[in-house]
Amino acid sequence: RHYTLVLKGHVAISRAVFPKGTSGAQIDALARLPLWEAGLDFDHGTGHGVGSYLSVHEGPQRIAKTGHTPLEPGMILSNEPGYYREGHYGIRIENLIIVEHRAIEGAEREMLGFETVTLAPYERALIDESLLSPAERDWIDSYHARVAAEIGPLLPPEERAWLEKACAPL
Repeated sequence: RHYTLVLKGHVAISRAVFPKGTSGAQIDALARLPLWEAGLDFDHGTGHGVGSYLSVHEGPQRIAKTGHTPLEPGMILSNEPGYYREGHYGIRIENLIIVEHRAIEGAEREMLGFETVTLAPYERALIDESLLSPAERDWIDSYHARVAAEIGPLLPPEERAWLEKACAPL
């Protein structure tokens, strides 16, 4: 249940579409909402800027309560909501994402969204499918199909078989 709630928040960030000028603080709650609805939360930011010169945690962009810098196309961030049950376990699902333009027919504002650039399957054994909406399930299946299509051809046959099973539709 907890893994799936974290995954729902992770998918919400991945699917987010927002107007230019939006900051990470304004979208941080998307990742937290499934946990909040269950009376849970996590005590870290949802994501941070990723760069090559300053360090892995390169700002000023971040998806966090304190992330007030507007997100701009080309910025790279992590998408890593989590949940931690003290003394028992921790969950963090992390991908890297790039801010990009979103073309929306009839839009009256410049809109942005994220492209996910990390390609690794989610842990199917931990997903409670009954907690997913059809849109969340579709996004996960589409992401898994992309992982299989882009990574599969790079693997030896025995590892490719594992990846295909891990990326099968829910």
